[in-house]
Amino acid sequence: MSVLVTGGAGYIGSVLVKLLLEKGYKVTCLDRFFFGRETLKDVIDDKNFKLIKDDIRWFDPAILGDVDAVMDLAALSNDPTGELDPEKTMAINYNGRVRVATLSKKYNVERYILASSCSIYGFHEGILNENSSTNPLTTYAKANLQAEEDILPLAAEKFTVTVLRQATVYGLSPRMRFDLAINGMTLGFFKNGKIPILKDGTQWRPFVHVKDTSKAFILAMESEKEDVGGEIFNVGSNEQNYQIFNLANLVADAVGLPFQYEWYGFPDNRSYRVSFDKIANILKFKPDYSPREGGKEVYEALKEGLVKDDLKTITVKWYKHLLEMHTYIKEVEMNGMIL
Repeated sequence: MSVLVTGGAGYIGSVLVKLLLEKGYKVTCLDRFFFGRETLKDVIDDKNFKLIKDDIRWFDPAILGDVDAVMDLAALSNDPTGELDPEKTMAINYNGRVRVATLSKKYNVERYILASSCSIYGFHEGILNENSSTNPLTTYAKANLQAEEDILPLAAEKFTVTVLRQATVYGLSPRMRFDLAINGMTLGFFKNGKIPILKDGTQWRPFVHVKDTSKAFILAMESEKEDVGGEIFNVGSNEQNYQIFNLANLVADAVGLPFQYEWYGFPDNRSYRVSFDKIANILKFKPDYSPREGGKEVYEALKEGLVKDDLKTITVKWYKHLLEMHTYIKEVEMNGMIL
């Protein structure tokens, strides 16, 4: 079976690609490589792996000709990044992914899985399931919801469409990110002995380990079509809904340090608790990792020097850097200067 993973060099994609190859699938990664290709260094020589540098907005659809399943992860990730350039965020995260899905159906791809996010719930009281009303508060969340709304109707007897709304992801990845709650808390503890907590700490968030959400993509692809066709699944587990302050305390305990913290930012207007009964009951999904284990593995990796908090590990800062470099190069070209 041949699988195309868009955004396959990213935080989730680089983990997912490796798991797919380990299971014997033929994998093609389509990515712009804004964060480099080194995230795929462990799989680059695998005979079942193929690399394509391109953009979901204009790639040649002929590459879909021998693809059985598409896992569409390509996107400008997280809420702060989405606000850097809302128009471009919509162009990639919404229009680009609708294009991938539409072309996948045209080229007779059997299965398409959209990587969406629980962020579309925004702010809600109570426990939310896949049928609850949505309340996207950011460009990133709005793009996810609009992509869902345009892609799900493409589902047909010979084109299985599944949407996975992922909880906030954590854990180690070849494309490491420290702009995610648990990873960022752990880094703060490692560097300063204090956990940074986004005000006011009472906000709720669901969480899922990067390996577990990758497992969910594979599970959705391998499941019976009647179980996943035209369906939305929240990806995570009921026991991993946390209030941020309590989560920070748990991370401190996991790494064995006294709980010390510092506040940052403005009060977060996003808060939601999510039910994961559907994916547990229908797909029998059960996570292998918890925030305690995730925090500990990230802390140990930092201690051993396996990961570092360079500019690329904070998505919004890296994109700002790329934009500044692009502007600089344009100015150099316009002035006839030689780099």
